Amino acid sequence: MTRPASKIYAALTGLLAAFALMFAAPAAHATPAVGEAAPAFKLQDQTGEWRSLADYRGKWVVLYFYPKDGTPGCTTQACEIRDDIFAFRKANAVVLGVSVDSVDSKKEFAKENSLPFPVLSDSATEVSKAYGALTSYPQYNLYNISRRDTYIIDPQGRIARRYENVKAEGHSKMVLAELAALQKKP
Repeated sequence: MTRPASKIYAALTGLLAAFALMFAAPAAHATPAVGEAAPAFKLQDQTGEWRSLADYRGKWVVLYFYPKDGTPGCTTQACEIRDDIFAFRKANAVVLGVSVDSVDSKKEFAKENSLPFPVLSDSATEVSKAYGALTSYPQYNLYNISRRDTYIIDPQGRIARRYENVKAEGHSKMVLAELAALQKKP
């Protein structure tokens, strides 16, 4: 190769590497496995109150992550859970929704949809990372948001069930059925 050709080759190789990085899947974060202790957290809800996993020791916890307040899928999921809230309470389960939106966004989202459960602001993305739910959707220009994942945490604080990248519609009923099955196990 002549010198100018090698410079062009080097420049093209660098460009290809840059494009590969731009379109690569986001780095995977460790996901807590079933049977492991659920990662501890302390986040603010829609009222500004601090909530921690430790607050719910002795209860089943349905911790669900969702991408963005006010979007169609996230609204569908939250409203289905809202409509099933008495069934969750009857199952001695607390529901906590988490996304990386601000507390102010949570306040508006909860008010608009009459949500009777805490929605938590993970604006620092630490809890989404700890649960392996932090992702990006470059095709929609969305970066560092929560993927639609759900964890059922048992009364001792261990992961009892994990759902990854779930479909919003119908998920509430599926979680309630799984809760019933888990509570029947010895």
